[in-house]
Formats: sequence, structure tokens, C-alpha cells
Amino acid sequence: MAPDANSRITAVTAGVLLVLLAVEGATLISLQTFISWHIVVGMLLVPIVLLKLATTGYRLARYYTRDAEYVRAGPPPVHLRLLGPVLVAATAGLFATGIALAALGPGSSFVLLLHKASFVVWVAALSIHVLAHVIRLPGPIAAELRGGEGVPGSRLRLSLVGGAIAAGAVVAVATLPLVEPWASSVG
Repeated sequence: MAPDANSRITAVTAGVLLVLLAVEGATLISLQTFISWHIVVGMLLVPIVLLKLATTGYRLARYYTRDAEYVRAGPPPVHLRLLGPVLVAATAGLFATGIALAALGPGSSFVLLLHKASFVVWVAALSIHVLAHVIRLPGPIAAELRGGEGVPGSRLRLSLVGGAIAAGAVVAVATLPLVEPWASSVG
């Protein structure tokens, strides 16, 4: 995948994530009221987050293995390259502990503590990451939604993002039985 194509799928995936993370963030207003939504949206996010990690990981791998096109495109700014491992580790921790909490149910206080701690690190790292990229998102997203505009493969890239969303919906629906113990414990 060429750098422009990789940039497009990364941007579209990021746009989807921003919307869904805003919904997930809104559940934090009152977890007592919105715990079911928090769990379901969190599970919906898993495949989409994995796609975003895959597209950014692909870019880094191609750059550091000296692929000529990616070397010409250049690396992200140094502060974002330094932030990357922190954001990836915090994302992995946040989602792993979230999945564990859903599976284990209420009463997993140590896992809940880890989930909260990873959230603090994650929200700080993600805020910096989003602020560095958000201004550039509308252009590539709009171009992709208009059919790729000079970057072949738009339909495939949009299908991959749509597939991640569909996979997330399947995961979220499969998780519904795990929601009841949480809803009962806070209600």
C-alpha cells in the first residue's frame, strides 16, 4: 500500500474513532446511568482500534525497513514518534482491562484500578495525538468519501473500515450478556 493510500485509510479510521470515542466519553458523565452503553461502545471500538493500530504500524514498519516511498514521505514528527509507544501501550492496557472487566464482571477491583490508571495515561497521550492530527483529517476523509481522488483503492479502503465497524458491531452484540451483571451492580 502506497503512503497516500495508507494515510487515507488511517484518516478515515481516525474519523470513525473520534465519533465513537466521543460517544464513549459521554458515557463517563454518569457510569451508573450509562454503564451498558460504555461496555457496548467499548467493545464496538475494539476492531476499529485494531485497524488504526495496523495502519499506523504498517506505515512505521515500511518507513523503518527503508521502503523508498515511505522514506520519501518521511516520518512523523519526533515528538509523535516518541509518544507512539506510550499511546499504543496505554491503548492496549485500556482495552485489555476493559475486556477483562466485561468478562470478569463487577467485583474485579484490581482490574478496575488498572483500567482507570491506563485511562489516565491513555487520555493524556491521545489528547496530544489528536491535537497533532485533527486539523488534517477533513481533507483526506472528504477525498476518500468522494471516491479516492487520485489515490486508487478507495472502495477497498472504505470496505476495510466498514468491515471493522461491522466486526465491532458483532463483538458488541456478542458482549450483551456480559452487560447485565454490570447494569445490576450499579443500578
